Amino acid sequence: METYAKALVYAIPFFTGLVLLEVLYGHFVKDQKHNVMDTVSSLSSGLTNIIKDSLGLVLVLVSYPVLLGVFSIFELKATWPVWILAFLAIDFAGYWNHRLNHHVNIFWNQHVIHHSSEEFNLACALRQSISNVVGYFALLLLPAAILGVPNEVIAILAPIHLFAQFWYHTQHIGKMGWLEYIIVTPSQHRVHHAINPEYIDKNLGQILCVWDRMFGTFQEELPTVPPRYGVLKPANTWNPILINFQHVWRLCKDAWRTTSWYDKLRIWFMPTGWRPQDVVKKYPVHGIDNVYHFKKYRPEASFALKVYAVFQLLFNTFLMLYMFYNYSEIGLAGLLQFGAFVFVGIYGYTTLMDKKGYAVGIEVFRGILGIALILGTGDWFGINGLWSFGSIMVSCYFIITILGGIYFTMKEDKESPDTTINRIP
Repeated sequence: METYAKALVYAIPFFTGLVLLEVLYGHFVKDQKHNVMDTVSSLSSGLTNIIKDSLGLVLVLVSYPVLLGVFSIFELKATWPVWILAFLAIDFAGYWNHRLNHHVNIFWNQHVIHHSSEEFNLACALRQSISNVVGYFALLLLPAAILGVPNEVIAILAPIHLFAQFWYHTQHIGKMGWLEYIIVTPSQHRVHHAINPEYIDKNLGQILCVWDRMFGTFQEELPTVPPRYGVLKPANTWNPILINFQHVWRLCKDAWRTTSWYDKLRIWFMPTGWRPQDVVKKYPVHGIDNVYHFKKYRPEASFALKVYAVFQLLFNTFLMLYMFYNYSEIGLAGLLQFGAFVFVGIYGYTTLMDKKGYAVGIEVFRGILGIALILGTGDWFGINGLWSFGSIMVSCYFIITILGGIYFTMKEDKESPDTTINRIP
């Protein structure tokens, strides 16, 4: 985990820089694909996922080394053909894991966050799950384990395979000629994120598009069907932590409300969106009926609130990078405590972005708690060792958080949502 955390010290600025480049490009060509609050929400979601993964907050059912030790028939060396074989095995497993996420109720919960943005840009690529608390992906790598693909090869290729899925989350790149027959391209992935009936649950491949073509899930982007993005049951919040658990909360309520014990059990493993009939009639859930005419979630926000949201995102990113930079020095107990502060921070400022009245309570509470910790220990998780003024800087941040929470809760107009009608051109 420490190695992963150190790698993120370099990966996070790199990906954030690419998002900024896309924003600047959209501005200069007058074709902006970002709005401030949605992008802040997306990047904040990325922070929560990175913290959760770096702290190892997951119950692993079985690891790849265990499968390798039990099932391997051969003992392969890390030659170039083996590296290629391993890449194909990871990509094949990724396709089926992705397909599972789209087609089974309980698994959709850990993937819905990635589709929740009603925009499509590089920032939404970073909307990754914190609700995937059970690790089972190694089971899908059983063919590689049987063949004896070394664990070291899988361990190196897996994060590379994940990071390589970032670039195609953009609307600024058109179709790519002959590459459309080999790899997943931006055009193909726009289809995947679209909620148009023609596009739902298509293009599930991650790097290679061959699996979609083989298993009947490929769909070309059609010039007469412009993609519309989001989910059919909109999240209607900027808070990525809430989005992570909205679907499973609906499943829990449906399982509780249905009178059928059979439905209480099977709802979790039925196709995504399935609900018991008695619950559907009594507790309807409204979604998007016409993808070409629906209101995007976009509460009115002042310029000051947008600037404040960006400030909160940047400072929490700074805190997280400091945590990774001093991963071993902080220690496990300190890391959990530090991670909790960042989680609560993200929950607080994104709730403020949603203009919820209770946001002020969260912001004041975490601000006071942060200052109390600094006063009690005389430091902020050892930051004074790097900068003599470090804890003073963090204290100032918590003071700004308290004042910002009070100010924006009092001043922002919560009664005049600025919604955008998404129409077909």
